[in-house]
Amino acid sequence: MVLLRFKAASRVQHISAGCLLVVVGLLLGRCKSGHNYERLPFYNTADFTADWISPGDKGYDSIHKIGAFALRNQLGHVFTNDSLKGKIYTANFFFTVCSSICPKMMFNLKKLQDSFRTNKEVQMVSFTVMPETDSVARLAAYGESMDIYPTKWHLLTGDEQVINTLGRQSFFAEKKEGLQKDATEFLHTQVMLLIDKESRIRGVYDATLPPDIDRAVADIRTLMQE
Repeated sequence: MVLLRFKAASRVQHISAGCLLVVVGLLLGRCKSGHNYERLPFYNTADFTADWISPGDKGYDSIHKIGAFALRNQLGHVFTNDSLKGKIYTANFFFTVCSSICPKMMFNLKKLQDSFRTNKEVQMVSFTVMPETDSVARLAAYGESMDIYPTKWHLLTGDEQVINTLGRQSFFAEKKEGLQKDATEFLHTQVMLLIDKESRIRGVYDATLPPDIDRAVADIRTLMQE
C-alpha cells in the first residue's frame, strides 16, 4: 500500500514538472516571437490592425500620430494638441442634440471620468460634429448638466470641416469608410480612441458598450506603466 502511494506521488510530481516545463516553454516562445504582450499595440491604419512594435524595431519612428489642431473648449479657452502633450487621453465625437448613440456614449464615459478623476496624467476630449449648434456656451451648459469636470474632460468646438478631417484622417473615427468621405459630410460614430503620451493610437472601443469602457480603464492603467 505504501509502495502504491509512493508511485502515485511520484507520478503526480512528474506530471507537475512536465506542466511547468510546458508553461516555461510557452513563455519563452512569446519572448522569442519579439512581441511584448504586457504592452498595448499601436494602430497605424484605418482598418485598426493591431501592431506590436518595440523601440528599435523597423517602423517604430514612423508610427501614425494624431495631427495638430486648435479648437475651443467649454470654458472658451483655446485648446490644441499641445494641451495634451505628455498626457494619456481618450477621444470621441458627439453632438449635444444627438438622441441616439451619444447619450449612451457620454453616460458610459462618465464612468471613465470618475475612474481617473484625480489623475492629472489622464485626460478626455470629445469633439462636437455640429459646431454650428454646439457653441462654447452650449457645451458649457451641456457639461454642467452631465456633471463633466472641465479640467478633466474637454468638450471641443470649432470649424466643422477641420473637426471632420481630424476625425477621419487622424483618429480614423469612421474606420476605412471615413477615408472615402470629404470634409463636408456629417461624421457620426460611436468609436472611442485611446491615445498615448506621444499622440499614438493605442486602443479602439465602442463607447456605447459598458464592457468596452471597462476595457479602456484597464488599458489606460496598462499604458501608465509604460
